Amino acid sequence: MSRAEHHVTAAEDRIPLRQKSAYAVGMFVNNLQAAALPAMVVILNLGLGMDPFLVGLIAAIPRIFDAVSDPMVGYISDNTRSRWGRRRPFILVGAILAGLVFALMWQLPEGRSESFYFWVFLGASILFFLTYTLYATPFVAFGYEMTADYHERTRLHAFANTAGQLVWLGVPWFYAIMANETLFRDTVHGARTLAIAVGVAVAVLGVVPAIACRERRVTDLPGRGGSGVLANTVEFLKGIGITFRCKPFVKICAATFLVFNGFQLGMSFSLYVMIYYLFGGADSPAGQLNGWFGTTTAAATLVVIPLTGWLATHLGKRRTFFFTISLSLVGYSLKWVGYNPEHPYWLLFAAPLVAFGTGSLFTLMGSMIADVCDYDELETGQRREGVFGAIYWWMVKIGMALAGLLTGIMLNASGFDVELEAQPEKTLFLLRVFDVGVPLVTSAIAIAIMLTYEISERRAYEIRAELERRRGKLGSDATTA
Repeated sequence: MSRAEHHVTAAEDRIPLRQKSAYAVGMFVNNLQAAALPAMVVILNLGLGMDPFLVGLIAAIPRIFDAVSDPMVGYISDNTRSRWGRRRPFILVGAILAGLVFALMWQLPEGRSESFYFWVFLGASILFFLTYTLYATPFVAFGYEMTADYHERTRLHAFANTAGQLVWLGVPWFYAIMANETLFRDTVHGARTLAIAVGVAVAVLGVVPAIACRERRVTDLPGRGGSGVLANTVEFLKGIGITFRCKPFVKICAATFLVFNGFQLGMSFSLYVMIYYLFGGADSPAGQLNGWFGTTTAAATLVVIPLTGWLATHLGKRRTFFFTISLSLVGYSLKWVGYNPEHPYWLLFAAPLVAFGTGSLFTLMGSMIADVCDYDELETGQRREGVFGAIYWWMVKIGMALAGLLTGIMLNASGFDVELEAQPEKTLFLLRVFDVGVPLVTSAIAIAIMLTYEISERRAYEIRAELERRRGKLGSDATTA
């Protein structure tokens, strides 16, 4: 569709700034929960001396529970009818519980065995991810249904993701904070204190979208299951199968899995490369560089996200994806040059281009999934934002878990030994190969997958017109203040 053919967003489809802002606060909390645990879990290895493979298991095993809890919570919220709406009650309760659990899970006693720390933290991680799901799955679904307009969806996700990106200005400094000898006895003490601050932020800020946002009224559409546990279980399982047969959605999931989790896996080795290759085993300067790299990337992303929204309204969502992910490939390549022990801060030159990858990803994909929900309603007669959001983010979390597991396996395969201050040359080389090579390969595959993505702007508006012809427009407010 040419620029001249673009639809103008109707006033009734625009989301008020107050609600956009409240949703953006929720996105900040959502990202904080997703980012804080991976940023702090390195303490289990570098602070408590736990085997990297066991740390990887802690990252991976809770995802087994997510495989059930994420789509189940999505399904339940899709089919909830209350005076407060489908999503808000879950968001409110989930924020409070997730904040409380996160603060408590890091209060580990001193002087215990590796086995004790493994089992206690594994159990706490499972509980945390269950509470996180209670918040995140309805919250994400909420964003898909706040407007029916193709471009307003992109603007919402650009606005919210810009606020959410502020998390990444601080999270890269978590290790430097925990390792600050002036503030804390050791990194484990630092983790205990930092976790309390994170938990309070999650609980207090996380309730904002539940209080301030309003939901569109959704009538009972044809195709919903009957009453009773058995009928709903059958309907739930059938819905999961239907979701995985939705080709545009599968392509979005695959591309996100590759881009984001390739980035996550590569970045898992960055701190190790900085400590042992750039700074010869010194924690403090490596923590500083890691903080500056993360902050520079996050600051660049604050520009990338609104730029992505603007590009998507001019080039289309799919073409914008190709452009931004291609720029990130250049950034990953520059990291290889930036890893120079004589000039370690050369690494920062790669950060702005790396930011185009994950910076554009969730703005585009969040908007695309909202389009897919309309596509799915046309095919099935059901509104299933919760299930789509749950499965999408479950795939992201599975990739994060796999990244954590593979990090431990690949660290051991590289010959890394936490007891050695100076790592072997082969180990240092492999760590850099893993850091740079993994996201290069996965992002290139993601581009190839999205070449066949089906839903253009024209097709999205055709789908909306047909849906409104069938069942009318969805109501603007289903809740009380």
